Amino acid sequence: MAPDTVSLCYFLVLAQELNFTRAAARIGIAQPALSARMRRLEAELGTALLVRNTRSVVLTTAGAALAESAPPALAALDRAWDTARSAAAGELGTLRIGYSLSAGAETAPALVDRLIRGNSGLEVGAVPMATPEISPAVADGRIDAGITRGEQPGRGVRRFLLRRERIGVQLAQHHPLAEHPEIEIADAAAYPLRLPDRAANPVIHDQLSALFRDTRPHPRFHTPAVSFDMSQRDLRDGVTLAPAGEAAVTASPAGLTWRPLRGAPSLTIHLVLPRELSPLHRRIRAVAKTLAHELHWLPD
Repeated sequence: MAPDTVSLCYFLVLAQELNFTRAAARIGIAQPALSARMRRLEAELGTALLVRNTRSVVLTTAGAALAESAPPALAALDRAWDTARSAAAGELGTLRIGYSLSAGAETAPALVDRLIRGNSGLEVGAVPMATPEISPAVADGRIDAGITRGEQPGRGVRRFLLRRERIGVQLAQHHPLAEHPEIEIADAAAYPLRLPDRAANPVIHDQLSALFRDTRPHPRFHTPAVSFDMSQRDLRDGVTLAPAGEAAVTASPAGLTWRPLRGAPSLTIHLVLPRELSPLHRRIRAVAKTLAHELHWLPD
């Protein structure tokens, strides 16, 4: 059985002072109590650590060996305690985040970066996923957290509002509507509208298409053959407009810009966590809440 760490720490002080009176005063206990501790320590180890006389203390061979090897052992034990405390506080471990591509333009990278910079003990990995798959993956533990647009359905999870952003349209810089600081919904509906594939994100597809439900004539909706087509040639050529959240401002490729739609409701982005929150999940929630406040993602 290993000796208790308190007695070991007391022994190290005595090994430095080589005097019971001075060691007891330095520790802050009575000399008889220190002597009793050392006798118990020697009994536990089954060997003498000290040679005592009326004036001084001399370390035995075993005592000298213990005085040399104990400090790094105690330091390692301290690190083990710190590691356990960090894990309990959600500051240590592997964190797997799944995010929808539409949330990956700005929101997901910002949260991942903050988690990495603020928690050196966390190993963070983020992967894009089809939006309908994120909540089930969080619920069954395949990922630890998700970032999705809209109120995505799903059991066994909790959703926390992370961001609200205005709805607008992404369009070519040379498009006639780009001259306006805001665009009327009816004016945007006069052009073909590029929407995400409904199979990839039914909630957002339905929310965006609903904006134009009452416009006459009804707009022509266009879904690209390749979901999340990064070339966006139809937009660059001015053929279509793409309803999109405000994050498109910072993510617009060269040749494209973004304008808000007047009177349109906001899009929401949610953090998805399991129903039962572990320390790691609570840590993610706290970091996300602080980030949303600092970047003004939510109204004060």
